[in-house]
Amino acid sequence: MLDRLNAFFQTLTASAPTQEFDADDTRVLIVALCFQVMEADGLIKDAERNSLKASLKQHLALDDRKLNQLLETGQQVESEAVDYYRFTSELKRRLDEPQRLRLIETLWDIVYADGERTEMEDHILWRIGDLLGVSDRDRVLARQDAARRAGTAVQEDN
Repeated sequence: MLDRLNAFFQTLTASAPTQEFDADDTRVLIVALCFQVMEADGLIKDAERNSLKASLKQHLALDDRKLNQLLETGQQVESEAVDYYRFTSELKRRLDEPQRLRLIETLWDIVYADGERTEMEDHILWRIGDLLGVSDRDRVLARQDAARRAGTAVQEDN
């Protein structure tokens, strides 16, 4: 999972001019979505947070202060959001189709980081994928691939 998350964030850093984070920074919007997914089952688990934190630190080459700033800003932006649309509409505009699919793959990896997948996580990923314009087929394939990477049995969709 860490490699996929790193690869995704690597595609974003080429155009990131600074390490300062404001609410409209693409990296903050992505981290905010990650927090929404992590909170979907009611609890942010250490495995989920640690995977995100390690990937951000490694890929973005952030010192601890900057890493914490990014995480805090992302979590604050997420806590102030009414729904997913604020993030997904902006990310759909900023990310090309392959990047949006990689984002969905990354979010599925976060879902499986704790070894569990809940109905709420399924719902949030379906909704985010829909708002990002990722096809149903691609979302299902991304989920199945994430389950395989996590060593979890792949469940068939209803």
